[in-house]
This record gives sequence, C-alpha cells and structure tokens, in this order.
Amino acid sequence: MTSINEAAQPAAADAPLPIRRIFLTGGSGYVGRNLVRHFVAEGVAVVALARSPQSVEIVSALGAQPFAGDLFSPDLVEGMAGCDVLIHAAADLDHGVGSTAQQRVNEDGTRAVFEAARAAGVQKAIMVSTESVLADGQPLVNVDETHPFPRRPAGSYSASKARAERLALAFNGSEMAVIAVRPRMVWGRDDTTALPQLLGAVRSGQFAWISGGDYQTSTIHIANLCAGIECAIRNGHGGEVYFLADDEPVQFRQFVSAMLATQGVTAPDKSVPWGVLRAVATIGSLLHKLSGGKFVPPLTLQAYATSAVEITLNIDKARRELGYVPVMSREAGLAEMVKEQLSSNRR
Repeated sequence: MTSINEAAQPAAADAPLPIRRIFLTGGSGYVGRNLVRHFVAEGVAVVALARSPQSVEIVSALGAQPFAGDLFSPDLVEGMAGCDVLIHAAADLDHGVGSTAQQRVNEDGTRAVFEAARAAGVQKAIMVSTESVLADGQPLVNVDETHPFPRRPAGSYSASKARAERLALAFNGSEMAVIAVRPRMVWGRDDTTALPQLLGAVRSGQFAWISGGDYQTSTIHIANLCAGIECAIRNGHGGEVYFLADDEPVQFRQFVSAMLATQGVTAPDKSVPWGVLRAVATIGSLLHKLSGGKFVPPLTLQAYATSAVEITLNIDKARRELGYVPVMSREAGLAEMVKEQLSSNRR
C-alpha cells in the first residue's frame, strides 16, 4: 500500500483521499472555515484547534471536532493523536509595523505546532505560507519557487512568515513530509479579511488607487486554495514549496472594482502616485524607529508592498507536481459573491 508520503505521479483529484483525520490550526478564520467545509464534504474528519468559545462554536457548526487550546497548549500532541495530516493555517496577518506578538504567533507558534505534529506521529504537514515571504516593495513578475528570499523583507509580516516557512520545512523528514503552499490574495465567498477592509476604506473615503491600479496581480479564489491544499496532501513532495493561484493574473484595478461591485459598491477614481506613497511608508518607518515605536505610520512598507506593485506568480510547478487545476473561474467566483450578497440582503 502506498503511503501518503510516497506520491510519485500526481494522484487523480477524484480518487479517495488516502487520509482519515486532519488537525487544523486557524480553523475559525477565513481560510480555515473553508478548509473545514471542504474536507468534511470529502468525508475526512477534521480536528480544529479553537482558542475561544466563539471559535469552538464556529468550527463545531461546520462539522469539525474542536480542540480547545492555542498554538502553545501543552496537550497539543494529545489533540493530534490519530491525525494523518496537519494543516497549519493559523497566523498573525497584521500588515502594520509588527510586534513581538506577531513574531511569537508566526514563528514560535509554528515551531510549537510542528514539534507537536512530529511527536504525535503525523505523516504529512501542510504549511500555509504566503507569496509575501518574497515581498520587498519591488515588483514580482511571474516569479516561481526558485526566486530567493529578499535581503530586506517589506515588513514584520513578510519577515515572520518567511522564518515560519523555513522553520516548518526544517521538520521535513522520513517520518513527516512537510510541504509549504504560497497563495496570493485569497478572495471569494464568506470573505472576512480583504473584502471588509476594502469596503471600509471606500465607505470612509480613505480608498485610493495607487498610480491608477493598472498593474497585474495574481489572486486565488478560496475554492482553488482548498483544492490546491488537497492536491498538496495527495501529491506534494516533502521539503518543497508550491505557489497556488487562479488560472491567470488580472489587472489589480479591474479585479478590486469587480469585487466591490458584487457588494453594490462603486470604487472611486481617486489615485495617488506610487512614489508619494512609497515615500510616506519609508519616512513613516524611519520615524517609528526613531521614536522607539511611539509614532505609528499611516502606511507601512508591508501594506504598500502587498498592493502597490505587480505581483504575479508562476504556478507551473503546482500544475506539474501536484496535479493542481483551478476549480473556480474568476467569473464564477464573482457571480457566487453576488448571489451570496443578494441572499444576505433578503434575510
């Protein structure tokens, strides 16, 4: 019988999953909730780490078995007992100036979770990383997995997630295969991250395009991310990194405008030159350091690097080695968001 660590040829996406039980961190978050739905629908038991009563309720309602605790719980090994796979989706996503709390969650938390997984006998672990590990404020055009980490990361989020990715991959070995996936700009139904922030900026009058927003970006619909992670479980090679994205890049302005339109909101025309915002972010970062953290900049280089320049990903490796094929087109995903919004309005 072939182990889930021995995939030589990409297994068919419609073949039964060779696993029984998944341990998931970040289960009540946007990505986590959709992973629970995805794998429960596949007939796989999901144990979701839940650090609050509200999180327990959320994952329970979705069909997962909650395990009360956090990334540093001493009984984490017990919670992972009997699990074939770990999916580590929990992270501090703050794109601000950074904090020791972010470092603790993203780095120390990753180490703690993977140590527990190894001790529990988990066979395969998926690290949900990000394309931001490569961000330094410069364009990233059709980058693949050979692109080196930047000498100076854009900010705390990029730096801490890059260290977390390296920490996770260091656990790869004959007993536990560790694979990292790097999605970019997750979007779609049930979005509680990017879309609410965009809507808030528009409604408060703070939204502006950066140099018109006419640069290209890769994106990934939440259904494609779930499918990509399933492919990584089926076919991922231990120690490897895979970019995951929708079929083709899209103009940043076109895509953000289309997302806002699904909520009945029209994006404003206001635009700010990229050079101005880059200067604001750079000066703000300097003042933050000189003030010992007392000055909080209105814009960080981390936030700038995420949305102000082209970031497009080459997903050939995921297609070739994982058998990854996007299951949701951009048009269908946007139509799904419109339907969800109309249903919400009728309630």
